[in-house]
Amino acid sequence: MSEETKTVFDDGAALVVRSNEELLEKLALMREAQKEFATFTQEQVDKIFFEAAMAANKARIPLAKMAVEETGMGCVEDKVTKNHYASEYIYNAYKDTLTCGVIEEDPVFGIKKIAEPIGIIGAVIPTTNPTSTAIFKCLIALKTRNAIMISPHPRAKGCTAEAARIVNDAAVAAGAPEHLVGWIEALSLENTQVLMAESDIILATGGPGMVKAAYSSGTPALGVGAGNTPVIIDSTADVRMAVNSIIHSKTFDNGMICASEQSVTVVGDEAYAAAKAEFKLRGCYFLEGEELDRVRKTIIINGKLNARIVGQRAAAIAEMAGVKVPQSTKILIGEVESVDITEEFAHEKLSPVLAMYHADTFDEAIAKSERLVADGGYGHTSSLYIDTRETEKMAKHAAAMKTCRILVNTPSSHGGIGDLYNFKLAPSLTLGCGSWGGNSVSENVGVKHLINVKTVAERRENMLWYRVPEKVYFKRGCMPVALDELGTIMGKKRAFIVTDSFLYKSGFTKQIESKLDEMGIAHACFYDVAPDPTLQCAQEGVKQLSSFEPDTIIAVGGGSAMDAAKIMWLMYEHPEARFEDMAMNFMDIRKRIYPYPQMGNKCYFVAIPTSSGTGSECTPFAIITDAETGIKWPLADYQLLPNMAIVDTNNMMSQPKGLTSASGVDVLTHAMEAYVSIMASDYTDPLALRAGALVFKYLARAYDNPDDLEARDHMANASCLAGMAFANAFLGVNHSMAHKLGAYHHIPHGWANAIILTRVMRYNAAERPTKMGSFSQYEYPHAKERYVEFGRACGFDGATDDEVFENFIAGIEDLKEHVGVKKTIAEYGVDEQYFLDTLDEMSENAFNDQCTGANPRYPLISEIKEIYLDAYYDRPASSYED
Repeated sequence: MSEETKTVFDDGAALVVRSNEELLEKLALMREAQKEFATFTQEQVDKIFFEAAMAANKARIPLAKMAVEETGMGCVEDKVTKNHYASEYIYNAYKDTLTCGVIEEDPVFGIKKIAEPIGIIGAVIPTTNPTSTAIFKCLIALKTRNAIMISPHPRAKGCTAEAARIVNDAAVAAGAPEHLVGWIEALSLENTQVLMAESDIILATGGPGMVKAAYSSGTPALGVGAGNTPVIIDSTADVRMAVNSIIHSKTFDNGMICASEQSVTVVGDEAYAAAKAEFKLRGCYFLEGEELDRVRKTIIINGKLNARIVGQRAAAIAEMAGVKVPQSTKILIGEVESVDITEEFAHEKLSPVLAMYHADTFDEAIAKSERLVADGGYGHTSSLYIDTRETEKMAKHAAAMKTCRILVNTPSSHGGIGDLYNFKLAPSLTLGCGSWGGNSVSENVGVKHLINVKTVAERRENMLWYRVPEKVYFKRGCMPVALDELGTIMGKKRAFIVTDSFLYKSGFTKQIESKLDEMGIAHACFYDVAPDPTLQCAQEGVKQLSSFEPDTIIAVGGGSAMDAAKIMWLMYEHPEARFEDMAMNFMDIRKRIYPYPQMGNKCYFVAIPTSSGTGSECTPFAIITDAETGIKWPLADYQLLPNMAIVDTNNMMSQPKGLTSASGVDVLTHAMEAYVSIMASDYTDPLALRAGALVFKYLARAYDNPDDLEARDHMANASCLAGMAFANAFLGVNHSMAHKLGAYHHIPHGWANAIILTRVMRYNAAERPTKMGSFSQYEYPHAKERYVEFGRACGFDGATDDEVFENFIAGIEDLKEHVGVKKTIAEYGVDEQYFLDTLDEMSENAFNDQCTGANPRYPLISEIKEIYLDAYYDRPASSYED
């Protein structure tokens, strides 16, 4: 260090940096001071913020004088206003803003946000606003408990340092630690590079080269882009107000604010003539002929702004160009045509020099403004003067402008910096231009950009729900009594029955039709539903629905008829609905991407089951297959929930043994999966437990003796109870795998569930699963405990939980054997080679099934594959522990 620069740099409370070594020492002292400052309370910080703002405001005039004297730019009176704004408006905007400790809290949702300072701010200050920007940055640094090291512009280092000193001294007097504010006095490229590298964040206001260097430094940076603000005066505008607003703005501090107008485009001959006359009346000078050329070559030299004109009076710039104008001239205006960058007047000029364009139409004016923005003002500011009733024009302008501030009927210098001529635009002297301008922020920089926010999120359990049909009727013989409501209470006029051909041709639907006739309700019947209903079948049914125009749909049959009727209901009420969107899997049914349309506006939906298995009469699920593509669309949403379910045992007495078996073990699987689901609740558990107990007590009886009315009655109830349980708790991987066994190998659904049931139980019961199901209320793996509880409810006991679990599994296997369920996948005639060929795809699709997400153990695809293989070859259950 030379003797010339080796000086004591502790200047009272502030630290002045005169060399690179001093800068590093200063930053070390600042870091310690900032650590202490970070412990201050909001009350302490607000006192410091207040006193610093007061001191800066009191010094606004001497600082303005210093800035003009040192830089030779601008106007003292306007710089006074800028200094006043930088202290008063910034203080007013943030005096009540929380920047210390907890700044936001929602105890209900368990969210708490805590503000922390960033550390040391490296602040680059421009020569155009050397004192006001320094005040602004120092104040927001103090408000956020940061330290700030200022790098002034070489032409303004004295006034910038004085502004920082005034703020610092007031802060220290108010209790702030020493060494929070500093500035570089011996400016050099090396010092600036060190500052950028050693700071925690860079707050860069200045030219594009400096801002680019800040972003390239490797330190997080907040910078601004260049401005080239284009103004449009529409034919509907108040021309007098527009012109005088532009003059007010463009002459403010001799045009040095980056948001100031650089061009004005006037729409229409009449408005153009009026604008020109008003500009002249108010003291602006229109350049003509050779004058225009001379000023062109003066404002831009070799494609770049001539630094000598920045912040100078209009007359001084004219004199530089050899053009004689009155000394009182406010703005030099060049009437030009080209908006290309080759036109000097199309550039940002940072002086009272303005380009003026004519446009025949509003669209032409927008096109010109778009090009002007693109050639030097991306992201910054654009302006429009217009009758605000012209909302379409305003919207078109806003859509076209790639600027982050779009000002309407506003002097842009004042409006762009915020809180002057507008509300809610944050006051700032650092205006972000977003990605369009190569910046990281697209708004006016403020205190929120100088804090780190820590979010504390406490564990919360998601809200659950319990939704069932609005009416569920049960007991033998209840159907005609329940149907009576359609006429006597609801006043329905037209009913459309959906069923299968067997039930229709066997005369089963006649009892429903007779009841409808008795009530005077017109009716029609669609009876072409086949097992695994197709989209094409449903589309044919919808044609008849649309022709008949019913107010009620009555679905009669098993799961296939219910599914087809639900799909037809949906297509009838909402023909625009798309199955590929509705079939999209969800993690939380309330948060799905595609919301289902509201159902029930046209039709009331009645579901009458004739088998005891699917529970579809009270679930929000339906499956439809596109016969042309083979795609199976599983739909799940509470909009598909029937309005009324009628569970009449008389309708189930004719179930054959095979259906009794398959549907019965399906009920058991529904109940068990709902009970161990990660979404099980106190509302679904009793339903699941009761359904399971009924299956173990009555399924074998119903299978052995189809005429056992008591057994049939209880199995009908078990099916509905299990349906209501899994409609709200959902199912698990057992059903995911069974769905694919049915799709790929055509094993009846209930038996497909039964084949793998006890293997899945062992898999889920692992104490050390590879992965646990993800849902906030599922705290730890406990599926085995749930299976044991379920087993006890079904009548199985033991000295230990392990013994109960094993006895329960044995009891399930005995029941399966009793009702004719085969032991392996192979025994259902599934070809071994075809099974192995499809195994990988089937395993992946089972993993992707909607049911998988509610399983207590989140499966790996490889684990699903192993369960399939065990079930095919009757291998002992693999070790399902991690």
